Amino acid sequence: MTPVLPRTVRAVDTDQLLDLHQEAATLSFSQRLPVAWLQAHLAAEATHYLFPTVVQRLRHRPEVPLQWRCQLLLTVRTGEQIWGLLDVLPDTFDKLSETLDAASKKDIVSLIGRAETQLKWAERTTADAVHDEMPRQ
Repeated sequence: MTPVLPRTVRAVDTDQLLDLHQEAATLSFSQRLPVAWLQAHLAAEATHYLFPTVVQRLRHRPEVPLQWRCQLLLTVRTGEQIWGLLDVLPDTFDKLSETLDAASKKDIVSLIGRAETQLKWAERTTADAVHDEMPRQ
């Protein structure tokens, strides 16, 4: 029987998010961002959001535990909010504090749906940086 996916949003600070990504890396979960990338780009004092959307069970890898695939709304150092994915253990997700009211959760889910992806943001900012470094004639 598949566990029921929670229909909620959880808020975490940057340190908590780094811990979640480290746990996902340790467990070899497929949806996660590199911790070093996050440390370089996340706003240190920001709040980030997780919204579980898929029960992830890897039948071809039975040693890997069941996960919640969460959509993320991340705040980067530029102040922009970007979209990503993170696989989280259900018990780990359940231990995150429930701090948001229903209206805030609805707003966050809406923002997630409109946010630029982490990949597109990284490509854009890298291209912008290269353009800014090019000599002017």
